[in-house]
Amino acid sequence: MKKFLTVLILMITLIIPQLGCNAQGQNNNPGISKTSFHLDTVCTVTIYSMKGIEKLDSEEQAQKANMVITEAFGICDEYEKILSKTIEGSDVYKINNSQGQWVEVEPATLDIIKQSVAMSELVEGKFDITIGKVSDLWDFHGEDEQGKKTGTLPDDNILKEAVSHVGYENIAIEGNRVRLLDSEAQIDLGGIAKGYIADRVAEYLEEAGVTSAIVDLGGNIVVVGQKGEKLDNHGEGVDFSVGIAAPESGRGELLGTISCADKTVVTSGTYERYFEIEGIRYHHVLDTVSGYPVDTDLLSVTVISDKGNSALCDALSTSALALGKEGAEEFLKKQDNVGAILVDLEGEITFIRAEFS
Repeated sequence: MKKFLTVLILMITLIIPQLGCNAQGQNNNPGISKTSFHLDTVCTVTIYSMKGIEKLDSEEQAQKANMVITEAFGICDEYEKILSKTIEGSDVYKINNSQGQWVEVEPATLDIIKQSVAMSELVEGKFDITIGKVSDLWDFHGEDEQGKKTGTLPDDNILKEAVSHVGYENIAIEGNRVRLLDSEAQIDLGGIAKGYIADRVAEYLEEAGVTSAIVDLGGNIVVVGQKGEKLDNHGEGVDFSVGIAAPESGRGELLGTISCADKTVVTSGTYERYFEIEGIRYHHVLDTVSGYPVDTDLLSVTVISDKGNSALCDALSTSALALGKEGAEEFLKKQDNVGAILVDLEGEITFIRAEFS
């Protein structure tokens, strides 16, 4: 269903004049960082400190952090094996190919499907993981030799047939078993899986003794702790700064930055994955009723919440985008413990319990 995935630019280098850093200069801690390709996107995990180690400045400490990061990427792969709709043998693959029969699934699969159904009910189907058959008809990855985005429109009749099978009400759950009441329906967790996995990776890092880190799974950001411990003149830690990309700037420009500690930040947008035909732009956020890209007056929606809520933010940002500016404002204001930044087609920015630092 979604996802724009890399619309957040992570600003790991802090702005020293604003931090009041102490004489030790610990705010210059570069951390131990590794980047790898998982979940069909570029993922980066950076560790800044671990229990008993405020700065990873020895070979032994760096080796320990690297081992933790390698295991974190392994967790990404393990979850992908059960949640991907294209990997044969995954839970989702089995459900989609079971002809409506019951399928026993892993606890994680059950958890994420339950969360998805709850979100669908909350937004009256604007978010719906049974859109898999529709999303298969669209390809937003094409480019010509000049780098221009290319694509083709699905056959209208085929699209209408596919969208007729979209309906989260067709997901049945009994114990640890799942089935699709409509055997032609297809589950696609693309609009929530990376957020869910980012939550699990952050949990693992803390279990492994990490006290300060950033998890970036293709733009789904989870910040663990603060940039470091006791960094400023008052003996307090310093928050991370996460930059929010300016939609369609094309040059990595930022709208602004937000200060984060133990938070998750997720953005959905219509400007990253799209193609144009005869002057009409077709983006990747699909309408669960028509099967075509949603008609929205929003360019991007950034949702911020506490660490552990990345899956929620993933689904909320997509849902809000589909609702349009007025609907998104009304909807997000009703959500507890959630902030948001909306950018509309005119470039106007709306803040909901959020601000730039």
